[in-house]
Amino acid sequence: FSDDFTPGAKMVTASKAAVPTISDQASAMQLSQCAKNLASALAELRTASQKAQEACGPLEIDNALSTVRDLEKEIQEAKASAEEGKLKPLPGETLEKCSQDLGNSTKAVSSAIAQLLSEATQGNENYTGMAARDVAQALKSLASAARGVAATTDDSAARSAILDCAGDVMDKSSNLIEETKRAIAKPGAAESQQRLAQVAKAVSQALNRCVNCLPGQRDVDNAIRTVGEASKSLLADSFPSSGKSFQEVQAHLNEVAAGLNQSANEVVQSSRGTTQDLARATSKFGQEFSNFLEAGVDMAGTSQSKEDQTQVVSNLKTISMSSSKLLLAAKALSTDPSSPNLKNQLAAAARAVTDTINQLITMCTQQAPGQKECDNALRELESVKGMLENPTEAITELSYFDCIDSVMENSKVLGESMAGISHNAKNSNLPEFGDSVSTGSRALCGLTEAAAQAAYLLGVSDPNSTAGQKGLVDPAQFARANQSIQMACQNLVDPACTQSQVLSAATIVAKHTSALCNACRLASSKTPNPIAKRQFVQSAKEVANTTANLVKSIKALDGAFNQANREKCKAATGPLIEAVDNLTAFASNPEFASIPAQISPEGLAAMEPIVAAAKTMLESSTGLIQTARSLAVNPKDPPKWSVLAGHSRTVSDSIKKLITNMREKAPGQRECDDAIEALNGCIREVDQASLAAISQHLTPREDISMETLHEQMAASVHEISNLIDPVAVAARSEASQLGHKVSQMASYFEPLIMGAIGTASKILNSQQQMAVLDQTKTLTESALQMLYTAKEAGGNPKAAHMHEALEESVQMMKEAVDDLGATLSEAASAAGAVGGMVDSINDSINKMEDTPMQEPEGTFVDYQTTMSNTNPDDLGGLANELTNEFGNLANEAKYAAVTAENHEIGSHIKKQVGELGFTCTSLVTKAGALQCSPNDTFTKKELIESARKVSEKVSHVLASLQAGNRGTQACITAASAVSGIIADLDTTIMFATAGTLNRENAETFADHRECILKTAKALVEDTKLLVAGAGASQERLAQAAQSSVSTITKLADVVKLGAASLGSEDPETQVVLINAVKDVAKALGNLISATKAAAGKPHDDPSMLQLKNSAKVMVTNVTSLLKTVKAVEDEATKGTRALEATIEHIKQELAVFNSADPPAKTTTPEEFIRMTKGITMATAKAVAAGNSCRQEDIIATANLSRRAIAEMLHSCKQAAYHPEVSKDVQMRALRYGKECASGYLGLLEHVLVIIMKPSHDLKQQLASYSKQVAGSVTELIQAAEAMKGTEWVDPEDPTVIAENELLGAAAAIEAAAKKLEQLRPRTKPKEADESLNFEEQILEAAKSIAAATSALVKAASAAQRELVAQGKVGAIPANAVDDGQWSQGLISAARMVAAATNNLCEAANSAVQGHASEEKLISSAKQVAASTAQLLVACKVKADQDSQTMKRLQAAGNAVKRASDNLVKAAQKAAFEEQDDQAVVVKSKMVGGIAQIIAAQEEMLRKERELEEARKKLAMIRQQQYKFLPSELREDGQEQ
Repeated sequence: FSDDFTPGAKMVTASKAAVPTISDQASAMQLSQCAKNLASALAELRTASQKAQEACGPLEIDNALSTVRDLEKEIQEAKASAEEGKLKPLPGETLEKCSQDLGNSTKAVSSAIAQLLSEATQGNENYTGMAARDVAQALKSLASAARGVAATTDDSAARSAILDCAGDVMDKSSNLIEETKRAIAKPGAAESQQRLAQVAKAVSQALNRCVNCLPGQRDVDNAIRTVGEASKSLLADSFPSSGKSFQEVQAHLNEVAAGLNQSANEVVQSSRGTTQDLARATSKFGQEFSNFLEAGVDMAGTSQSKEDQTQVVSNLKTISMSSSKLLLAAKALSTDPSSPNLKNQLAAAARAVTDTINQLITMCTQQAPGQKECDNALRELESVKGMLENPTEAITELSYFDCIDSVMENSKVLGESMAGISHNAKNSNLPEFGDSVSTGSRALCGLTEAAAQAAYLLGVSDPNSTAGQKGLVDPAQFARANQSIQMACQNLVDPACTQSQVLSAATIVAKHTSALCNACRLASSKTPNPIAKRQFVQSAKEVANTTANLVKSIKALDGAFNQANREKCKAATGPLIEAVDNLTAFASNPEFASIPAQISPEGLAAMEPIVAAAKTMLESSTGLIQTARSLAVNPKDPPKWSVLAGHSRTVSDSIKKLITNMREKAPGQRECDDAIEALNGCIREVDQASLAAISQHLTPREDISMETLHEQMAASVHEISNLIDPVAVAARSEASQLGHKVSQMASYFEPLIMGAIGTASKILNSQQQMAVLDQTKTLTESALQMLYTAKEAGGNPKAAHMHEALEESVQMMKEAVDDLGATLSEAASAAGAVGGMVDSINDSINKMEDTPMQEPEGTFVDYQTTMSNTNPDDLGGLANELTNEFGNLANEAKYAAVTAENHEIGSHIKKQVGELGFTCTSLVTKAGALQCSPNDTFTKKELIESARKVSEKVSHVLASLQAGNRGTQACITAASAVSGIIADLDTTIMFATAGTLNRENAETFADHRECILKTAKALVEDTKLLVAGAGASQERLAQAAQSSVSTITKLADVVKLGAASLGSEDPETQVVLINAVKDVAKALGNLISATKAAAGKPHDDPSMLQLKNSAKVMVTNVTSLLKTVKAVEDEATKGTRALEATIEHIKQELAVFNSADPPAKTTTPEEFIRMTKGITMATAKAVAAGNSCRQEDIIATANLSRRAIAEMLHSCKQAAYHPEVSKDVQMRALRYGKECASGYLGLLEHVLVIIMKPSHDLKQQLASYSKQVAGSVTELIQAAEAMKGTEWVDPEDPTVIAENELLGAAAAIEAAAKKLEQLRPRTKPKEADESLNFEEQILEAAKSIAAATSALVKAASAAQRELVAQGKVGAIPANAVDDGQWSQGLISAARMVAAATNNLCEAANSAVQGHASEEKLISSAKQVAASTAQLLVACKVKADQDSQTMKRLQAAGNAVKRASDNLVKAAQKAAFEEQDDQAVVVKSKMVGGIAQIIAAQEEMLRKERELEEARKKLAMIRQQQYKFLPSELREDGQEQ
């Protein structure tokens, strides 16, 4: 049924795409609503039809039978009406149209019958029912067309003949369906199969008779018969001479050859006209052929030698065959005039006739040299002229730019050969003259072909034209292969066939059958129709099997060339011919045919200059060759030479004109210019709207609602988004599509701009207004950029220099679309407008029914995995997210259905996903309703119910996937469970390392040992089952996966209990034990993934090898666990065992590291460097353990090494695969990572040797191993530096830390300043305000500043070291008294910053608690700024101007100073506001009031005195400090 819904779905898509471009608001809304209604009605109809199909499947055959019987009655009634003269044509019926319909419907009936036979042979009742229904449908069309032909024809004999034949077809077809019904009841019975084949043959013959009754067909058949009859004369043994002279015979042959060539071209011309034209042309061709053959036989009789005679006859046979092909092509075209393939085939057949005539003439004419070449050339030019008559179909596969290249190459060749023609004719070099003519003729044919193809591409590139579409199969290819196979088989069974001919016939059969099988495979992968898909596969199998049998019998014949083997060979050809016939009949179904192009008047006008130039070129070339022909015989003819020069000039000029026109008129350029102009206009409109919005003059649109505007914008953005990739593809390589796609895209920008300006006019918030307008402008600008690059690229695949720029502009445009789309979605969901989301979900459901554009990349298992990972919890989330999630799910479902084991599972998956989509739309709609009325309890209930339904449908989808591949689904679930166990074990390792994994009660490890060993052995058994399950049924695989998960869960639990029973006083041993089981779990996870990938694959598949390797690793790790369990309580060996386990683990990690698979995520080079630090520590530990040989040290080394190496390898691979890392740096990092791990492995193995047999010499060697590791680590760090490039910084470098910390501190101070501005002044003078949330900000600032200053001191030390190294500061000061506080240069300055910061923190803290005033905070902040400034001065004085260390330190210091200043300003503002608002409680009693005034005045005097003293104190401190400043700082100091 899916095909029946395709037109409806296309209608919906086209309507939605048209909505944004309609300016009349009411019409647009009406169309939008109608499209939505149609979409939902189609969805309901699809669901209902699927249910009906499930219910009525078995009744299909009976239904088809009754339909055919009714049709038979209708034909009888039509015949009775015709006899009474009452049969009238229906409205719109013409003889041409009905003849064409009859031709098409006979093909459809043949195809449907081939399908019916195939299904009946396999005994599948359901599919046979569908095929029977298709036969009945096709017969219905045939009956209608036959009635139409009878009603529109004037010839009463023809009328009754066509109705009789149609009645006969119905009668034979009903017999066939009855026979099919019987065959289904007894599947596999040889007798019923035989009867089926006979009845089918009868139907096929009746169909042929029916087509042959068509007007025009009879004449073509007569012509074919004429050719066949005439050709019989070629089978004679001897050819008597006619008595004419050789010259007479030759002249006559030339004359009739020209006539035959002319009439072949007339057949091609007439095929475009009426059936009467075709009848006349074919009759004439038949006559001309008879005349030609007669002359040919005369020539054979006149030939001197037997050899010459044989050659002439052989050539005549070839001409006879090409003539038959021409007539067959004409017959096929007359029944289906609109087929582009057939027109090309007919033209090719006519050229083949010309070529074969030329071969004969060349062989048997003895003219002056150069004459026959001229005649051949003229015939060739005559045959290609037709291409330029009406180039409405593709001539070749060339692209437009290939055509230009071809014209350039051929024009060069033509130029040379024209020069050769005149030069050689002048000097009478006749053989060379002939060569020049032949070369020139070939070049002219190439030029004509390229010009016709370019004209066609230019015509279809017009936006109002539609390009032709390639069919699913090329019926011509099938027909050609069929013909070749039949001829080869005839040669095989011919008694006169020699051994070498048998082998060449076998080669032909093999070549064509393999081509057919490949075409079937391609067609089955492309077609969405499951029955056709199945039929193509089945037909290919039949052809392949019958070919194999034939080849076997040919081999036997080749081995023993006798009559018995010849008979066997003959018997084997029958089934092959039958299989190929059935396949050809099926492939001729009009459903698979190509769709012709429709070129608009504008397109035809654009083609005209190219076609005109090419025609002029051909005419002048014909004149040139005719003139040259006579000049070759008589070079002394001056007037002829001037004619030749004139022709030559005209040819050159027309080629120049042709090339100029092709270059200037390149497809899509005009449309690109128009689109660019339109987009520039759009940008101007947005700019004007933005200016109006800024000046508050954007008047709101009252004639349209906000939701409609939103929908208009969303629809436009959606359509633009869909066109980005098609425009890019067209710009890269499909010039003829560029104009269409560009015009389409540009047409959506105007409605987008109108919608954006309208939306902005209705938004009150100016920021949001500008956001909408800015994003729309960004999208338009990025589209403009893309159009410029697309115009430059022009669809030329060779313009590679533009492709990168095109890729960039595509990326930019996609980002702009995503940004605007996201803004619109947010706005829509905020307003509760969910129309767009509902449309999107419906769109996804419809797309799921489309055929996938490309071949599925993964297997069913891959799509099953991604679909299962679409989390139902996500689907219950936000409506917007839900829409996107469902879109992804539907896309995966489409491919899952294609790759499923059988069609039933595929359609079941699609059905379940479709139903899930409908529940999702309901959920989204309810969510929107609830957003509009949040307090409506009824809507809330409905929403909850919808969410429950969604969850239920999700479980149905998962169930249908599990039905598809239950075993692999179990593997997916198992892998997920194992990753959970590994995470749990990691947590346990953290507890153990921290010493908090305590034993329960007084248990010992012995209590758990047995249980661990038993469970581990059970796991080994499960592993075996799992590996076997990959090749077994899905059921067995599912059981094995579930069993292995339950065992590993149990094993992890008992090992955890065992580790706890060892006691927290021995954490290292606990970690060794848990690591051992973690290794097993990891190996099991990998094994399950490998099993999933290998399920159902053949034994020699690479995934099977991967599975075996995973199983080996699993067994190794379980063995390692068993050894560890046994050694855990043995003090003498447990360290050794731990080290062995670590070495094995590192080897496995190294294997993963060396694999080509990229890591799941990437990391930064800094992270990588940090990880390498752990290796240095681990190396030191390992060397110490090797020297001490204590088991405790060895266990600690083993645990530390395992972690350090694993972390290093992971981070190395993750950093190396970072997208910004170049290929050579990546290779270098991976090489040194491997070297480092290998070197470390060597060190550990050496330590293991020492433990076994300690000796002084071995311990001495430890140093060289550790040096090797240290060297690798250095190389690794250099590789990391190379990854980072010039911007690289050492994460441990004190300057970098200082910089980062200072910047952090600056940010914290800024935040505190902002908070301070927002605070309200205290309303009660002396009470601490508990409610202020200022503490967190202040304390955060304090922490950051403290961290910054401690880092700053380190940085200052580094800077100090740099200055000492440069000799600018003495390591020990010469006179400590002179230098004073600068004795340590920068460090003492940094300490001043630290002290000042400390004060700032204290002041801030006091201010928070209400103990101190804002003044203290201000002065502390000022002190921080001042001391930071002094530090910067100290830097400036001593350091180089270009020192990177200093530059970075200075920038960070400036940030702190700026932030401190802001804090000061904020605090001053707060203090100032506080003074204004200070709440004074005035006492109401008189005495109390006076006392209050006196107290206030006293306080004021005291404060003034204190201020004076404070000023003096500060001046003294500054004077004292100034004495100690170094001389070079004093001036700067004063400026401070």
